[in-house]
Amino acid sequence: MKIRDFGVEIWMNRYENHCELNLAETCVESLTLAELLDMAGKRDDILAELLPMKLTYGAIEGSDRLRRLIAGLYEKQAMENVVVTHGAIGANALVHETLVEPGDRVISVLPTYQQHYSIPESFGADVQILKLAAENGFLPDLGELRRLATPGTKLICLNNPNNPTGSLMDRDFLVQVAAIARGCGAWILCDEVYRGTDQEGDGMTASIADLYEKGISTGSMSKTYSLAGLRLGWIAGPKALLQQVSIHRDYNTISVGMLDDHFAAIALENRDRILARSHEITRRNLAILAEWVEGEPLISWVKPKSGTTALLKYDLPLASEAFCRTLLERTGVMLTPGSAMDMEGHLRIGYANGEAILREGLARISVFLREEQAALRAA
Repeated sequence: MKIRDFGVEIWMNRYENHCELNLAETCVESLTLAELLDMAGKRDDILAELLPMKLTYGAIEGSDRLRRLIAGLYEKQAMENVVVTHGAIGANALVHETLVEPGDRVISVLPTYQQHYSIPESFGADVQILKLAAENGFLPDLGELRRLATPGTKLICLNNPNNPTGSLMDRDFLVQVAAIARGCGAWILCDEVYRGTDQEGDGMTASIADLYEKGISTGSMSKTYSLAGLRLGWIAGPKALLQQVSIHRDYNTISVGMLDDHFAAIALENRDRILARSHEITRRNLAILAEWVEGEPLISWVKPKSGTTALLKYDLPLASEAFCRTLLERTGVMLTPGSAMDMEGHLRIGYANGEAILREGLARISVFLREEQAALRAA
């Protein structure tokens, strides 16, 4: 199998451990184990839970305790509609591996997480790209989706809330997408790793698994729940689909780690506290970022409605990778180039880290922009 280089992951792996201020980070600021245990009131008795544990493979599909908790994040899902995976990256890969065959039509939005078009492309699928545009608020053009969704289309891939734009398809919009999919018989895979970070209300947008009989939702503990180190995700969807997924899963997962499963369950049992923290961070920090964008004449955007990232358009004659490399070398600030997401001329910024890091990083970017503009005028 030949597959394209994974642009974002290569960029992150190369630089994220060598920068001073990481504004490429996409997780809500990570929790320490102490913070998690304090939220759960378990700091003093956690060893009593862990020491008797025999470190076997554990429950193959994920513990009943954890799967029930995950099912509780949805309106219509039961434990039997959930299988636990090695992160959402494992969940997405398993769905593609299960459904997509050579020649199948697969529709993917762009920008999105590269898995959703590069994996089916590597399988020999007929991948059709639905480009998201700023003038539509980075929401899919439903007319264009209808045109692409020809009879027999196998899979429509969405990302909601969207990475990197922060756009959000609400319940009514998703119902319209489901109607289009139903008309051509397609499955919908919706990567929902940022679900729970909406800027308004309780933060929890509708899930495609609850709205469409062939809807598949993937999620993880990484972004909204600030626990990327657990490497734990899941698939929520129809039981028959999960039975087919499990055939593939047996070849590459067996089970997730027992400790990962245990701590993920603790986190979801205390999800209200974690979500309140995530909302405080994302809503405060997006307001900081919005004020900065308004004061930067070289930067424009569509303000995110959810998620932890924003897509910035910049007005400088620099390729995005050159922009990000130079910025990192000169200021220590790390962003993600749009080229890593097939969105040249843009930058992805993560705004859900510590407030002090965000403010200092933005200040340094402002200096960089002024220096670049002055150099152009002098040239």
